Amino acid sequence: MSTSIQKDKPYRIIGTTPIRHDGYEKVTGKAKYGADIDLPGMLYGKILRSPHAHAKILSINTKKAEAIPGVKSVATANDFPLLTNAGIDFSQVQRNPRMIAENTLAKNKVLYIGHAIAAVAANNPAIAEEALKAIEVEYEILPAVVSLKEAMAENAPLLHENLTTVFREDRFSAGEDTGKNSNIAGHIQFQRGDIEQGFKEADLIIEREFNTETVHQGYIEPFAATADWNNEGRLTIWTCTQGSFNVRSITANILDIPESTVKVIPTEIGGGFGGKGVGYLEPVVAILSKKSGLPVKIIMSRKEVFEGTGPTSATYSKCKIGVTSKGLITAGYHYMAYEAGAFPGSPVGGGAMTSFGPYKIENFLVDGYDVVCNKQKVQAYRAPGQPTAAFAVECIIDEIAEKLNIDPLDLRLLNVARKGDRMPSGPVLPEVGTEEIEKAMKNHPHYNTPLEGPNRGRGIAVGFRSQAGGTGSSATLNVNSNGTVNLITGSIDLSGTRLSLAMQAAEILGINAEDINPSVVDTDSVGWTGGTGGSRITFDTGLAVISASCEIIKQMSQRAAILWEAKLEDIKFENGVFSFGNDSYTFKELSGKLMATGGPITCSASDTQGGLGPIVAGNIIDVEVDPETGKVDILRCTAFIDAGTAMQPAYVDGQVQGATVQGIGWALNEEFFYTSDGTIANSTLLDYRMPTTLDLPMIDSVIVEVPNPRHPFGVRGVGEAPIIPPLAAIANAISNATNVRMTNLPLTPSSILKTLNKI
Repeated sequence: MSTSIQKDKPYRIIGTTPIRHDGYEKVTGKAKYGADIDLPGMLYGKILRSPHAHAKILSINTKKAEAIPGVKSVATANDFPLLTNAGIDFSQVQRNPRMIAENTLAKNKVLYIGHAIAAVAANNPAIAEEALKAIEVEYEILPAVVSLKEAMAENAPLLHENLTTVFREDRFSAGEDTGKNSNIAGHIQFQRGDIEQGFKEADLIIEREFNTETVHQGYIEPFAATADWNNEGRLTIWTCTQGSFNVRSITANILDIPESTVKVIPTEIGGGFGGKGVGYLEPVVAILSKKSGLPVKIIMSRKEVFEGTGPTSATYSKCKIGVTSKGLITAGYHYMAYEAGAFPGSPVGGGAMTSFGPYKIENFLVDGYDVVCNKQKVQAYRAPGQPTAAFAVECIIDEIAEKLNIDPLDLRLLNVARKGDRMPSGPVLPEVGTEEIEKAMKNHPHYNTPLEGPNRGRGIAVGFRSQAGGTGSSATLNVNSNGTVNLITGSIDLSGTRLSLAMQAAEILGINAEDINPSVVDTDSVGWTGGTGGSRITFDTGLAVISASCEIIKQMSQRAAILWEAKLEDIKFENGVFSFGNDSYTFKELSGKLMATGGPITCSASDTQGGLGPIVAGNIIDVEVDPETGKVDILRCTAFIDAGTAMQPAYVDGQVQGATVQGIGWALNEEFFYTSDGTIANSTLLDYRMPTTLDLPMIDSVIVEVPNPRHPFGVRGVGEAPIIPPLAAIANAISNATNVRMTNLPLTPSSILKTLNKI
């Protein structure tokens, strides 16, 4: 059930609930996913992975594997031209092709158990598996560091001898190389005011340490990719990815070939949540195809997904907040260390930018550290870095409210950041619904219903998301003679964005959403488009769609002017109708006259924005804790989101509920179990405990609409922010139920009993 708190909207299509265009194919099984690609003569690939967390590769002998009947090609890192050059330049880790190449196939060292070493392509999967066993690898085993504490210790074994700490005061800047060799790849810092003076002015100071574990994104579809490198030097790749142009660029760089020779065809994708923003298979299947002369497909097993792809970071943080006796925040300090895995690039920057985001704090210091260790290279997960950062801050805020006997929402409203205040990272805060979210929570029946009974607690939390954008999107619209429109984009659809984009076009053109035929096409068929991430597509690609739609109206108005022998400026367009005096054509009628007035109309547009702005979400969660077993039952959950303008309310509802469930799993159940040697002990969905419908009540969502001034329809992304507050909300609820502060996630029964000193 959802509730909407909104202003009156003058829209005809936006805010309605059309049926998604891709629904039929998906419910009938006709949709093509990565594993569904089947080409004539296709070979099947398999990947050999390291059994060691840290070791030098002394030699790789593939001759026995190559000699097995049915084996058509074998690949190692030596087949990547990029890797014949000098070592990785760690000063720039964002989309570093060499780093991605060494993570795809290890060159000189393996850096985690599951690190890919070699690959084979054979007539069938069984032969490929047999060939893997025949590959001989000689290792020199090195000491491994599989935790933050080990990696950051003085004299810890180094993963990369040439890695030095880079200091940044901006998340995306090149930074300053300190020249200090360690496993600390980066140090990011944000500060304002005089923190020492701020703490001196405080009447109450709360300081605590927090820990979270490695967590998987939970997408259901394993990675899969197919490549066909033909005799003309053209490479075609089919893959389940969040960014087909990213795949094209990275693959071309690793293989040292022009991007123009690479065509990437995105398949449907069975979930990504940030984890499929970077591929692992595409350069490998490409090399195997080139060497064999045949198309090659690789599908990861579930175990390979857990061991060989990137989860999100385990974290350690220390948070300290000072307030006056009336609850006004005088100072805040947040130290945070995030695991990056084998190569630099944790989401600590996202956490540092937003940890104090919901609050106006004049004096603060945030120190974030990016730390490499012998685990899989981490990848993005919804609102990267921000749920764990908010976990610490929101738990401290809740404890302050308890100590001062102030309502926790009143405390937040007292310190709320408003338009014109500066965000922790420096930019001025634009229009955003932080205050509106907190007031909606305060006035909601859930918050005002007494929670009765023993061992029960209610927790709240607010999450602030610094929303991505600015990577660029393209769109093309073709007007058909029957009044329908083909909408072509390169934005991978993870959450129904075909429909959200079609609705924006329909709103501009004055036709029904069902009359827009949206499709996601390959990299040869549309202008450059950034990856689907940061909940940017409805916003960023929407702006390109709006621009192209407006051009459609302009050109059709010109055609109407020809038919009426009128001046263009005298043609009016409103609600899908072109008019001149008493004469009029509907969009459909005029579409049928295009060939007689100059031919077809096709309009394309590209758009790059500087980010779509912040988003705020909130949770109210009730729990019951069994004091004997530590088991937690969620009794009630209400999730709040500032959607800007809810494009399709049912879809917003789904995004809020899905992200909230993932946050609940993060808080209560989910974690990778690593043994001391770096082995993952729970690399199946039977052992990795994600929540099911049996674990949860119905999640009620409340959609607050504070229109985003950066978008013509007021749109904000909604897929990221709702995962932020559940971690702290659940921890606060359990703390209030047990009267003991919970600071380590996940809050499994054993963890709770340990905190309660019962085991």
